[in-house]
Amino acid sequence: MNRIQGKLMLITGASSGIGEACARRFAADGANLALWARRSDRLERLAADLRRGHQASVLLAAVDVRDRAAVNGAATELIAGGYVPDVLINNAGLASGMSKVYEGDPEDWDRMIDTNLKGLLNVTRAILPHMVARRRGHVVNIGSTAAHMTYPMGNVYNATKFGVRALSEGMNLDVAGTPIRVSSIDPGFVETEFSEVRFHGDTQRAKAVYQGFQPLTADDIADAIAYVVNLPEHVNILDLIIVPTAQRNVYVVDREQ
Repeated sequence: MNRIQGKLMLITGASSGIGEACARRFAADGANLALWARRSDRLERLAADLRRGHQASVLLAAVDVRDRAAVNGAATELIAGGYVPDVLINNAGLASGMSKVYEGDPEDWDRMIDTNLKGLLNVTRAILPHMVARRRGHVVNIGSTAAHMTYPMGNVYNATKFGVRALSEGMNLDVAGTPIRVSSIDPGFVETEFSEVRFHGDTQRAKAVYQGFQPLTADDIADAIAYVVNLPEHVNILDLIIVPTAQRNVYVVDREQ
């Protein structure tokens, strides 16, 4: 059964990677879309594809989730137009740098904390009250296996994703007494722009992360998210950990020699 058709999905970080894959998947399933991202040129191209290929209804806003005023402005415009999202996918997030804490770059720390934690809070604070008032909605936070096990030189990124996990659990408690659902999707290795961003554009170093095994794709994660949001409203997936078969935990990956 397709319970996605006709629903309004708000996706942050929608211009690439998992966010873009979700937009394409949900458009194919007949959803209406509100897409937020920093790169408006990519959003425009994506929207054109979705409108042409699926006759999708697509609303766009150039939003950096770190900018609370921009988030609130975009949310106000959305709600004023009568568009209360049925599903919020807090996808915007990143890793920046990889180093020991005592050698870390505070600018990398700020970028991760401001995007992964404060950005998620900014968007949720702007949208969730309207779901509560309407007594309908589903918040999906994109976490990570880094929220379940730390790894060398992942310190601050680990901390932000442990924080996302705590926020997801806390949100579920906050909406007790309502039918609103909160889910966390925690992927392992997914080959997107993630590692290229983490290594500040070093494409060779980024490619090495995924060598010797078959990582997940953004489409794999979009499939998992589609499964979670398509479930009947009395079913809530609190946390879904999804990894490639070659990955057993954050340390153990079966790489071909």
